[in-house]
Amino acid sequence: MTLGKVYLVGAGPGDPGLITVKGLACLKEADVVVYDRLVDETILENARPDAEKIYVGKASDHHTLEQGLINQLLIQRSREGKTVVRLKGGDPFVLGRGGEEAKALADHGIPFEVVPGVSSAVAVPAYAGIPVTHREVASSFTVVTGHKASDVSKPNIAWDKLAAATDTLVILMGLGNIAHLVDQLLKSNKPPSTPVAVITHGTTSRQRCVTGTLQDIVSKVKSEDLKPPSVLVIGDVVRFRNDLRWFDR
Repeated sequence: MTLGKVYLVGAGPGDPGLITVKGLACLKEADVVVYDRLVDETILENARPDAEKIYVGKASDHHTLEQGLINQLLIQRSREGKTVVRLKGGDPFVLGRGGEEAKALADHGIPFEVVPGVSSAVAVPAYAGIPVTHREVASSFTVVTGHKASDVSKPNIAWDKLAAATDTLVILMGLGNIAHLVDQLLKSNKPPSTPVAVITHGTTSRQRCVTGTLQDIVSKVKSEDLKPPSVLVIGDVVRFRNDLRWFDR
């Protein structure tokens, strides 16, 4: 049996122009493309016309395929001798379960390669005019998920330590839990005046950005009726947005 190979490819944060040259080359050679919900479908136009395209997108309340079945799909197609591109939003190894998929492939002896992508954790703030670091105000940044962070019964983030340890906090997938996240930071003695930006549909024509502080951002987000996907940026770097909002202009 001749095994195929699986390429775990980061498609970037939304703007189809942000996929890497290597990622695009892999896509053009693929027999099978397995792609996520946040992948701009215009990217798929670069695949071969005869390539099999399989949508496995997930939303918080609906999964087209459970993760275990996605893993099995990758293994099955590879065992058929096919070249498979697993096209994932952002970077495969940044809060995208790419590590789980790679482990499943490794456990079954399937050849694979990781093609890193541009992560929304840095690209989306950049498109909103917010540098995650800046020599004057921020020498560090931390990226966390907003999903499990909201699980009060099983807290997995030490907010009290995190609030004091990093200059810029970037939270992915946190819009639905923003009230809880803000509450945790305030309880951890993060000043209420700390600047916050909430960016939705970043790097695309649908991008929206609302700024405020920990004290008022929840009410602002509610009044603006923002919808995911989102990136939250917390820290003094948000103050640069007014001067650097190049994409809005």
